Amino acid sequence: MKLPAGPGEPASDGAAALARAVATCTTVSTISAEVAVSGSVGGGRVRGRLLAGLAAPDSLYMEAPAPFGAPAFVLGASGGDATLVLPRDRRVLEHGRPEDVLAAMTGVPLTPAELRTTLTGCTDEAAAGDGGARALGADWRVLDGEPVRYLRRERSTAPWRLVSVVRSGADGWRADYAGFVSDLPRSIRLVSNTPRRFDLRLELSQVDLNVALEPSTFRVKIPAGLEPITLGELRASGPLAP
Repeated sequence: MKLPAGPGEPASDGAAALARAVATCTTVSTISAEVAVSGSVGGGRVRGRLLAGLAAPDSLYMEAPAPFGAPAFVLGASGGDATLVLPRDRRVLEHGRPEDVLAAMTGVPLTPAELRTTLTGCTDEAAAGDGGARALGADWRVLDGEPVRYLRRERSTAPWRLVSVVRSGADGWRADYAGFVSDLPRSIRLVSNTPRRFDLRLELSQVDLNVALEPSTFRVKIPAGLEPITLGELRASGPLAP
């Protein structure tokens, strides 16, 4: 997505536009979906399919199923504690921080709560206007601050959409949103500010919202006889690593 550039003009409707753009996603407490992943991590190509379930405030289940046999990985997290099982490799990582495990696997440092809002195209409405809002033409609004949020509408009568969120710094990254269905994106691109770190496209399907997910969903059963794996080993040879 090409984002507009230039200083623009001060906009008094930025906070209202953001509130409209996130009105639906802020009501999402749980989401389960099939996620097609493609792109690159660490310069190596990746492609796969994930089954994901997330629940507020901080619970996550993620599995990479295989056509036959055991899945490539199963990840469960809740209360800041994550367990990752690699059935094919007979390895396990216990009691990791969820954001550290996700970063080791994908390069993207997200907590379960941040992943849930990222998949729903949401952002903190309370932060609206902390850096001021600018109009870049009639159909773009930019809310400065950290992160910078870009809002767009197709025409003056169309709803505002949050189409890009840009986080600054060497560890920062950008999320672009498209393919909106019922005000929520189905196509997401995540790109690191650091070249080759990660560039991922996520396509969501089979999406269910606000369906109760039992606490047991996020607890991973550990088969007997697994050997431990460290975060460093996971970074080097994890399921989504090159």
